[in-house]
Amino acid sequence: MNPLMDVTTLRNRLAGGQRTVLLDVRWALGDPHGHEHYLGGHLPGAVFVDLGAELAAPPVPARGRHPLPAPEDFQAAARGWGINNGEVVVAYDDTANMAAARAWWMLRNAGLREVYLLDGGLAAWRAEGLAVEQGPVVAEPGNVVLADGGMPRLDAGAAAAWPDRGVLLDARAGERYRGEVEPVDPRAGHIPGAVSAPTSDNVDATGRFLPADELRSRFEALGVKDGRPVAVYCGSGVTAAHEVAALEVAGFSAALYAGSFSEWSNTPQLPVATGADPGGSFPAGKLAGRNGSV
Repeated sequence: MNPLMDVTTLRNRLAGGQRTVLLDVRWALGDPHGHEHYLGGHLPGAVFVDLGAELAAPPVPARGRHPLPAPEDFQAAARGWGINNGEVVVAYDDTANMAAARAWWMLRNAGLREVYLLDGGLAAWRAEGLAVEQGPVVAEPGNVVLADGGMPRLDAGAAAAWPDRGVLLDARAGERYRGEVEPVDPRAGHIPGAVSAPTSDNVDATGRFLPADELRSRFEALGVKDGRPVAVYCGSGVTAAHEVAALEVAGFSAALYAGSFSEWSNTPQLPVATGADPGGSFPAGKLAGRNGSV
């Protein structure tokens, strides 16, 4: 299922009066002003989604910086955004959908089929000269009933074993994968056996996803192929959802390690590899510190 909706399709839906729930997921690592950005200009009718409060439970080291919330809490949030059963939902942000993909993945995991990312996000909407509005939007509460388990995901134990049975992609920036820098998590490096696949390479200069054939070629070059299991992690399970969406565009189904490296690096018994090489198996007793040493 194509996870993307382009600006023209969305504009035509709205112009035709087709009910569409718009979610503005304005969030970026190191920028706490997402709500202020939203208030300054958003798609008409879009409600603000607070990633830290509504798309995650409170951070705890054992579960990472953005643990998935309890299903009942997520359902309450989705109803607060005005989602009813069977409705079309479109999420976007102003950072190439790096944050909005979290909402997309969680709603798909909760059983919604008609949920999309606005390809190119707010920038693509503005590039077409389309209007934005300011101020808050308060939705009439919805009645959506959500489930859990609609998308494949894995825990730390499965992530540890994954490179032996498939491809484990690390969606963070290359310098974090290599262990050269680590701005937020307690240890630097990557899960041994994981392959570096920065999320930023999924999009073009305008923030739109690359064409399906280009994405497929990209992932095939990283070892992904039909019939071979693939999973993705990032720092805290946010941008990894973007890579899951990109893989879906390319024709691959991928599992998400939601705890990601923030959970992994907070578990002392789990090894961490550094450098550009995936690292193969787990070197017993070898743990990477903040300086990237092994």
